Amino acid sequence: MRKANFFFCLFLISLLFSCSKEAKQDDLVLPASTGKINTISVIIDDVLWNGDVGDSLRKKLAAPVDGLQEEEPLFTINQYSPKIFDSSVRLGRNILVVSKAPDAEFKHVMDKHAAPQNVFYITGHNLKEIIETIDLHAATLISSIKFYEIIENQKTTAASLFNDKRINQKFNIALQIPSSFSYALIKDRFVWLKKDIPSGNSSLLVYQVPYSAFKNGKIVQNAVRLRDSVGRKYIHGMLDKSSMVTEESYYPYVSETKIDEHQAFEIRGTWELANNFMNGPFINYAISDPKNKRYIIVEGFVYNPSSTKRDMIFELESIIKSIQFLKPKKK
Repeated sequence: MRKANFFFCLFLISLLFSCSKEAKQDDLVLPASTGKINTISVIIDDVLWNGDVGDSLRKKLAAPVDGLQEEEPLFTINQYSPKIFDSSVRLGRNILVVSKAPDAEFKHVMDKHAAPQNVFYITGHNLKEIIETIDLHAATLISSIKFYEIIENQKTTAASLFNDKRINQKFNIALQIPSSFSYALIKDRFVWLKKDIPSGNSSLLVYQVPYSAFKNGKIVQNAVRLRDSVGRKYIHGMLDKSSMVTEESYYPYVSETKIDEHQAFEIRGTWELANNFMNGPFINYAISDPKNKRYIIVEGFVYNPSSTKRDMIFELESIIKSIQFLKPKKK
């Protein structure tokens, strides 16, 4: 009898191990998620969507992007009724499910129906609780989606990379730059890369300045002074005395962040060509490099007068956030 029990236990353990292994294998065969960059599928009852709850969601998720002259939303929102939450909608990369439930809750589940995928749940006992939950967790929701969309954009870029050997040599850094970019200008401590599109272009600047350039703590003023001096020196228009400067009528947005574990200042604003009619948004990062007592400045700016610019700036942001500081080569 004891021998029979022993073999029965072995059978159970083997069965459990087999089930666990099958479950892990099932996880690996999730279908690929779908959806354009910066798009969210919101699963919510039509009555909630057309009322105060929907207004609260739109206020948070479709807030204007900082630094753009024309208003463009943080995310493109596609609303679906729970009745049509079918297989195609379930494959979306970013899904937000909002509904009434006994308790107020915010939950984030990854790779539920596809991979990679973020599914967020917001619930509340009544409208007031749902709106309070949205207000309480909106910042986390937005930052999570942005974080993973940056990663997704970098994955797409990695499929076809530009050779950044010259940037490696000049600045001892690496960047994941799409192969659609090419060098527009190379100087001793300055590099300008450019990507042309039918309606305009995207540009990426890389240069360095000593720590003393930011010594008085006036981040915005110093960043503007530096980028304007670089613009006057290198970025010129067709007309005489036409160079890129920071547009004075739009005060830049500044925030602190980390890139490759280095402290950095993010500055968003708009640029213009002095004595010209060209302008557009820019995103500028001053990244601290204490070992070399310098700031690496990486900036992306866009000229696209006849179309939207949100996703172009987002692509530049994802490129800049791919930066890696390389270890010094042994002599």
